[in-house]
Amino acid sequence: MLAVAGQTEHPVPVSAIPVNYANHLPGRKPPKTRLMDKIAGLRDILALDPNNSFARYGVAMALAGSGETDEALKEFDTLLANDPGYTAGYFMAAQTLAAAGRRPQAIERLKAGIACASRTGNQHAVSEMQAMLDELDR
Repeated sequence: MLAVAGQTEHPVPVSAIPVNYANHLPGRKPPKTRLMDKIAGLRDILALDPNNSFARYGVAMALAGSGETDEALKEFDTLLANDPGYTAGYFMAAQTLAAAGRRPQAIERLKAGIACASRTGNQHAVSEMQAMLDELDR
């Protein structure tokens, strides 16, 4: 519990402090630093197991989210070379390419992803990627 000045009898429970307040505490890492820590942790996993698809996908997504498109695409390429059945990798790589204005490459990645999802019977992924492909083909 945290005592509020002038109220020694009725302390305020820590749970009553607004959640966002914690983001402004001294010593709290800013979001970019936390992202870099996340990427470093995932890369530590990859150092032990370079074929860990979940960790590789996590690195690619974190890099894409931080605007490091070329590095993210390298990770997506490695992911799909090591695990060509990782359907989400195709879709997110295509989204990253499209966001970077690389439409022809995004279309090719979507076509490969649709083929992968069709082979594995993942109709939801086929539907999502086909919708994006239709948008890019306009």
